[in-house]
Amino acid sequence: MRDRQSEVYELFDRGARKRTAALVTDAVIAEHEANPAGPHSDALQRVLRYMRRAPLPGKYVIVAVRPWHEYRIATLTGVHGEAPPVLDDGPWATEQEAMHAVFLRRVADLRKAVEGAA
Repeated sequence: MRDRQSEVYELFDRGARKRTAALVTDAVIAEHEANPAGPHSDALQRVLRYMRRAPLPGKYVIVAVRPWHEYRIATLTGVHGEAPPVLDDGPWATEQEAMHAVFLRRVADLRKAVEGAA
């Protein structure tokens, strides 16, 4: 039995992925690096909005290993009560640096997904 809802969602998401990936330019990346918390341009807002609607399992989060001193990136498992595995990269000295590192990971994943669908 086909799941039409999943098929339609995948079709919609494929188009949204391509449009979003086209918005990711060097200027948008530099804008995010300069001020990850905002305010943001329309293009960066659209990119972030797409990234934030990703499903919970596999989503990147920032972990304050030592608040205000050391931050790392983890991925959510989607299992209630299960600790997210912390990734090997980092650490970052500020939350803003970690936020930008998460953004760069999401950009890389987005580009990989677009190339894989081509």
